[in-house]
Amino acid sequence: MLKGVTWTPDTAAAAPEEPRTGRTSTRLHRAWFVAAVTFVTIIGAAAFRSLPGLLIDPLHQEFGWSRGTIGAAVSINLALYGVTAPFAAALMDRFGIRRVVAAALAVIALGSGATVWMTTAWQLLLCWGLLVGLGTGAMALAFAATVTNRWFTTRRGLVSGILTAASASGQLIFLPVLSWMVEGHGWRPAAVTVALAACAVIPFVWLLLRDHPADVGQKPYGATEFVPRPEPVPGAGRRTVGVLFSATRTGTFWLLAGTFAICGASTNGLVQTHFVPAAHDHGMPVTAAASLLAVIGLFDVVGTIASGWFTDRFEPRRLLAVYYALRGISLLFLPILLAPTVHPPMVLFIVFYGLDWVATVPPTLALCREQYGEDSAIVFGWVLASHQVGAALVAYLGGVARDTFGSYDVVWYASGALCAAAALMALVIRRPAALRALA
Repeated sequence: MLKGVTWTPDTAAAAPEEPRTGRTSTRLHRAWFVAAVTFVTIIGAAAFRSLPGLLIDPLHQEFGWSRGTIGAAVSINLALYGVTAPFAAALMDRFGIRRVVAAALAVIALGSGATVWMTTAWQLLLCWGLLVGLGTGAMALAFAATVTNRWFTTRRGLVSGILTAASASGQLIFLPVLSWMVEGHGWRPAAVTVALAACAVIPFVWLLLRDHPADVGQKPYGATEFVPRPEPVPGAGRRTVGVLFSATRTGTFWLLAGTFAICGASTNGLVQTHFVPAAHDHGMPVTAAASLLAVIGLFDVVGTIASGWFTDRFEPRRLLAVYYALRGISLLFLPILLAPTVHPPMVLFIVFYGLDWVATVPPTLALCREQYGEDSAIVFGWVLASHQVGAALVAYLGGVARDTFGSYDVVWYASGALCAAAALMALVIRRPAALRALA
């Protein structure tokens, strides 16, 4: 079972407050230390995902590898990040959060650090594609959601929002720093920095992170009763696969997976991976392009919160259609906005794209819950996997298109057309009969 991913703001809001006693306790609940460690870990994971887009030009210049080959490593990384996510919670249920996250950080450190000695392209595919992809996948959505559900009864919405924002904050922090390193000192110091960052987080995870409040004799934050530690669930992976086979027999699953694959293609696969080299093709300094990409991470926090508010008030299908249509239109204008310097229209594009970056998540979650009930969390895990597969394909194909045509223009136009198709697919999704009767 993919525990901790179910989106239940109403339940969180209605949960009982922590009981009061005759004296006021000033001791901070252990849950907040666990949340802080999780926040720092996710910020570090954002650094691991920020670097590939900065490596395309340096690796091409040093080794002569095609952008398609380098994009293939990014593609493997993104695909494994998504495919690993549905199984991550099952691993945490079986072996514990602390062990899984510590092992994931060690794998990331090994993969990133080993790139310093690589001499052939297959080593890039192995290190940055396979190892870093598996490591970051184990710290995806399941990690933050499992921590939130195990350690908090009240304030779940707040904690989930903070941990979700950690990824954007990490991108904001690390992108300018890593781009400065790549520009001034080469790509190797940047890769070593990522490896050291992963190693630095491991002691905090091992010493401060605990799998369950019962491990330290505490109740979850806000709970009125002690919650015993659940037994390991060895069959969780089988249920994850079983729900996938059941969902694939419905047309709605393929529409949700298709739209979210286009979402990943037009964000992580396209803009996050290829925006910096595309801007550099037009004469913009790498540091300036990376800083613009980092600003997207700032505005996607605002966009996600606003989208959640809209999802509570408007039909999710229509919201998705609007988000994808506007995203597609903006991509069609991007080729004429790229220039050697940053000008107001480009800033406007960055702000808009940041607001729209993960705005698709709340309505997609809502549609999964409407359609699949108690299995919705697992279904969303697989829909998220399709997001990363879409990102992986465009990360690779974008590099191939740049090698073939000498520019990224065709990639922007094709992605704009895909977003238009996603808008239409969102409108085709049928609401459950019970909801149609209430409309």
